[in-house]
Amino acid sequence: MSYWISIIILIFAIYIAVSIALYYLQDYMLFKPEKLHKDFQFDYENQDTKEYNLETRDGAIINGLRFFPKEESKGVVLYLKGNSKSIKGWGKFAVDFTRHGYNVLMVDYRGFGKSTGKRSQKAIKRDLQLVYDEIKKQTTEDRIILYGRSLGSGFAAKLASMNHPKLLILDAPYYSLTKVTARYMPFMPLSLLIKYPLPTYKWLKYVQCPIHIIHGTNDKLIPYKSSVKLAQINPSLTKLHTVIQGGHKNLNNFEAYHNMLDDILNSESKTIDLQTTSINVIHSSKPTKKKA
Repeated sequence: MSYWISIIILIFAIYIAVSIALYYLQDYMLFKPEKLHKDFQFDYENQDTKEYNLETRDGAIINGLRFFPKEESKGVVLYLKGNSKSIKGWGKFAVDFTRHGYNVLMVDYRGFGKSTGKRSQKAIKRDLQLVYDEIKKQTTEDRIILYGRSLGSGFAAKLASMNHPKLLILDAPYYSLTKVTARYMPFMPLSLLIKYPLPTYKWLKYVQCPIHIIHGTNDKLIPYKSSVKLAQINPSLTKLHTVIQGGHKNLNNFEAYHNMLDDILNSESKTIDLQTTSINVIHSSKPTKKKA
């Protein structure tokens, strides 16, 4: 009997140790930052850029880049990137929006690139609201588009739920980070341990602008079905765009992705008079009787 008690105690001790390690090491597991020297100069071929810094109320510095289109701007895209590297590399994706006539703003989260400060979910949300408020000083909200890629999709959904942007575009979004982590650690008490739950599904309920979700069917990190579930939360405002065979990191390599962006950015949403459609037509489940 004592042997089995010892085994149970050992298993319990290991479980507690793993839980503690997960709690304290999750920042290193979730974020893969690239740090840049304060004197680093950003340079992009055929891209007009301007670097900027915002100081937060706790003294942190949020570093970002503005990308400008060649012609007159149609508005501003606030691009919230994924969990790796810095805007040094992510800046290459700005062309997908500047070519449509939009300014693009990218920022590095705390601890990424030249940005400083202690990182937390609350702090990042507060930083991004500060960035959004700065944009509002220069233009109206009906010219602001929020684009969230992977990790940034949750933060973009939160911003949209608290403000009134023109559009919200989510690229490979997760239902919640707790759900994503649960795929790999199904037996851990993640609701208690995760410091970055990022419940996208909760925030989408309060978004009042059109929502566009883009996801690849071959995404191994964040399953396509997560976007199917997200699309059902606020269905009257949501459109799901599917990239067949698209993975988590290669949607930009598909022509379909760029066609989708073109449709989203350049087409005005139209209100359909549903009374002129077949929306109220019900298929009969009863077979039609043949006349004698």
